Amino acid sequence: MPPRSPLPARHGLSAAWLRTPDTDRSRPVAWATMGAWLRDRLPEHVDVPGMLADQRFVDADGRPVRDDDPYAPHRFVWFHRDLREEPEVPGAIHVVHRDERLVVVDKPPFLSSIPRGRHVMQSVVVRLRAELGLPELSPLHRLDRVTSGLLMLATEARWRGPYQTAFERREVRKTYWALAPLRPDLALPVVVRNHIRKERGSWQAQVVPDAPVNAETLVELEREVDGRGVYRLSPRTGRTHQLRLHLLGLGIPIVDDPLYPDVLDVEVDDVSRPLQLLAGELAFTDPVDGSPRLFRSVRRLPLPPGG
Repeated sequence: MPPRSPLPARHGLSAAWLRTPDTDRSRPVAWATMGAWLRDRLPEHVDVPGMLADQRFVDADGRPVRDDDPYAPHRFVWFHRDLREEPEVPGAIHVVHRDERLVVVDKPPFLSSIPRGRHVMQSVVVRLRAELGLPELSPLHRLDRVTSGLLMLATEARWRGPYQTAFERREVRKTYWALAPLRPDLALPVVVRNHIRKERGSWQAQVVPDAPVNAETLVELEREVDGRGVYRLSPRTGRTHQLRLHLLGLGIPIVDDPLYPDVLDVEVDDVSRPLQLLAGELAFTDPVDGSPRLFRSVRRLPLPPGG
């Protein structure tokens, strides 16, 4: 882990950091200067010369790293990334609950939970750190950017441990709802059990036949809406894209899914067709004070464009 950052947070985000490698006496040093190392280390789209000229790279003491500084091993460098202008994601972030330890929000589709890739300012964490004045706010579980509904966050780093442990031990009951086609020949309720694997760099996850079960979902038909079914989904595990793959395997892919059954060519900022999947309920016994907790989404299916 690096020392404490010499740069303050910006837009609720901590500065990024890099570290030069340790010295390997069996190999010559590949870089004469820190500028050469930074050019080699960072992607081509990063304007390293411009950032060096503007003194945007600093060392552990907060001193600017200069282009011609001699290269040194095991040296930490901090900087703030350039951010693109992001279109505002439509739809409200409803604060369902807030107390000393927890914030539970109901997020619209297309809003990232955490700052990641091309979605930084338009993320729950960055927006709410500023709006709620909680600089340490952080999510306790995952929720895909295209999925709507409940996301639980810790107000401070000291509260993360017990709640993350509750999620890891599957002590938090999650309930989702999905809009999908009706299949009169499909016997419901049904428990789908299989093995799901997602390779790094691949858009889609895959079901691996004959592998040990690592994904399980109870699927129930709750009601019909305009010739489609609203399905209640109770996952007993939390694999990536589990619910989307399980409904696809039943022959009822979720409406407006951009990845299943086929990866669609959708612009990164296109918010016209929300995935019809809603994280609708969270229920658990609070690991800190033992109280029962139950949170419900204020949204309902079908989700309209604009969240």
